[in-house]
Amino acid sequence: MKVKSKDFFSIAYKWRKTIVVFVSFFLLLGPTVMGQENYEAPKLSSEDSWSIIVLPDLQTYVKFGRNQPILELMTAWISENIDNLNIKMVLCVGDLVEHNEMINPDGKVGNQPSKLQWESASRAFERIDGRVPYITALGNHDYGYKSIENRKSNFNHYFPVDKNFQNMKILRDVALNAEDIPTLENASFEITSPHGRKMLFINMEFAPRDTIVSWAKTLVDSEKYKDHTVVILTHSYLNANNEHIVKENYPVEDYNYGKAIFDKLVKPSSNIQLVVSGHVAKPDDPRAHVGFRTDTNAGGRKVHQMLFNAQALGGGWMGNGGDGWLRILEFMPDNQTVKVKTFSPFFAISPTTQQFAWRREAYDEFSFEID
Repeated sequence: MKVKSKDFFSIAYKWRKTIVVFVSFFLLLGPTVMGQENYEAPKLSSEDSWSIIVLPDLQTYVKFGRNQPILELMTAWISENIDNLNIKMVLCVGDLVEHNEMINPDGKVGNQPSKLQWESASRAFERIDGRVPYITALGNHDYGYKSIENRKSNFNHYFPVDKNFQNMKILRDVALNAEDIPTLENASFEITSPHGRKMLFINMEFAPRDTIVSWAKTLVDSEKYKDHTVVILTHSYLNANNEHIVKENYPVEDYNYGKAIFDKLVKPSSNIQLVVSGHVAKPDDPRAHVGFRTDTNAGGRKVHQMLFNAQALGGGWMGNGGDGWLRILEFMPDNQTVKVKTFSPFFAISPTTQQFAWRREAYDEFSFEID
């Protein structure tokens, strides 16, 4: 049957409109569809690996009631993945709250009084209480009124030693806080990794006092722990330029920031091989929240020092708390290699946002080796 030229062009025109609509539809939905197809949930590179999860500063999650469920989503995700990722430890770099002792928030900087902030942080960790040990450093906002006007903290009330029996099983040494009370502000925890590596985690208060640095040095130098791989957890240590923090303008006396901690404790040691910290941030700039450097200690071993934070991502200081970012440290079966990945359970929870669940920049995904 012959098709008249007029009819042919009419049909072609109708198909052209259909094709344009189809292409436009694909362009609109394509990135989302492709993102869903490419998304992979976190998994270990080897079934014989194990992992540590690092949580950033939590303060912006808890200071607004609307953000608190995001923090609980993060710890719920940890709970659900303990077996899948063979999680043996969770580290939080501090600033569990925005204000340690505020009863009248202004609604702008935060809308939750301190009591509700502390309750939110404690409640989030209930998701993993009894399931996996965790260590929480204390930041400047966990002391004083707004930010370490003094060294008094409500931490021990909301994170007592018996909150998580998994912590109690590995707790070894405890130092006195500034009020001469033994708390988990300054404490050591001992584990043996699935690969047989003996590890000692030492938690130190914000800008630790000289007595605390001396206490930690006594531990790492002792015969008891000389063959352990020591991990130091403290809040203020490294900046985003990979430099040791020298000094900050907080109204406290008797303090040691990153440079002093390195010079007095880390460098003279033979067994400190990893330092983890937080504290540093800049609104909506992922690079300004992270840092990493490697030095050599007196024993000739590499000391890897990591800054990880996210508190001003997702809308800045008054945003959603940090877009749910956390870090997965995978310890490989060779008993040396550690793979670092940066992941957000917040974005991963929905197929619509799963395409954003991984950060792939070199400063967010890398590896290092422990001697």
